[in-house]
Amino acid sequence: MDNVKQRTTSLVFLIIGTAWMFDAMDVGLLSFIMSLVHKQWALTNSQTGLISSISTVGMVCGGFYFGHLADRIGRKNTLIATLLTFSIGNLVLAGSPGFYTFLTIRFIVGMGLGGELPVAATYIADIYKGGKRSQMLILADSFWTIGWLVASFLSFLLTPVLGWCGLLIVTAITGFFAIILRKHIHESQPETSSSQNWLVSLKQTFRPWTLMLWLAWFMVMFSYYGMFMWLPSIMVDKGYGIVNSFGYTTIIVVAQLPGYFCAAWLAKRLQVKYVFALYMLATAVGAIMFGQSTTAVMIVISGCVLSFFNLGAYGAIIALTPELYRNDIRGTMTSTAQGIGRIGAIFGPLLIGVLMDRQININVIFIIFMISLIIGSVAVLALPTSPNHEEEIQ
Repeated sequence: MDNVKQRTTSLVFLIIGTAWMFDAMDVGLLSFIMSLVHKQWALTNSQTGLISSISTVGMVCGGFYFGHLADRIGRKNTLIATLLTFSIGNLVLAGSPGFYTFLTIRFIVGMGLGGELPVAATYIADIYKGGKRSQMLILADSFWTIGWLVASFLSFLLTPVLGWCGLLIVTAITGFFAIILRKHIHESQPETSSSQNWLVSLKQTFRPWTLMLWLAWFMVMFSYYGMFMWLPSIMVDKGYGIVNSFGYTTIIVVAQLPGYFCAAWLAKRLQVKYVFALYMLATAVGAIMFGQSTTAVMIVISGCVLSFFNLGAYGAIIALTPELYRNDIRGTMTSTAQGIGRIGAIFGPLLIGVLMDRQININVIFIIFMISLIIGSVAVLALPTSPNHEEEIQ
């Protein structure tokens, strides 16, 4: 019976991880599409950065809405709703006649994306306990890398044939995955009795360290989205063609997988908050390296350092956050923390666009990211010492 239960749990984990992969695939494709739309519609760098930022505004709103919805109607149905929102939204997005229509629809797509990740993390947190929960949450986040790799592969192969509109249509297949979710996973929190609104849940759960958690989320997403959403465009700006930039970005993204695996290994031996702090500091070193890189070899090496540690830090804070809250408010509070983080994700890409328009040196831009990473690593140390012990923070 235990073996059957373990196999069932593993299958559910893989299904939820695949949903994570689709989310990452969409965000990854957007980073490649941005450079294509930039050229086709003759956008400024600031306008191009706005594409990513408006998507992230949608993610903030979607995270707040769907996260709380998961506490009210259950994780499973909410996950299905988020998948359908961004898959159908991308199908409509492919027919955008111009920049402002594109922004409007992308906001809706962002809502689905922003809702999916915190609800998926909440689901994983529901079905695992203790140290195992931290490991599995980090490993679930590693599916993000697979999604980025799929995005890189599709962009490299299909862009010359389909263009950016065709790439968006391909992402609509995620809608069919909602059927698999409905058939093969059970409700992880069947007795969802929370009827409180979002503000009441926040007021009852708020602790002084909550601000530090939000600050850590803000900094990790400010740095991640600021650096990685612009990575293909920065490559082109440094003198490499679009095809080469796709290839280099793919190599850099591969480095994320061992970063996740090492973070999961460390999570068995250290408090997750220390894993996060360590990875953020190492990412800060990578940011300085990347800003000063002038050759293709150094760009790839420093990019791999960024990728290895920044995504490992992302996985660590995703593992840390759900552990801090009770089951009945876990969706609401996890999505709130991620929503605050996504405010940082709005400013990151927008900042790079503005600074590039003003001809600010890339090295200076990455020094800004280094400072933000250090702040995030310090902030997380203020969190509870033993986040696995839920009685400390209930």
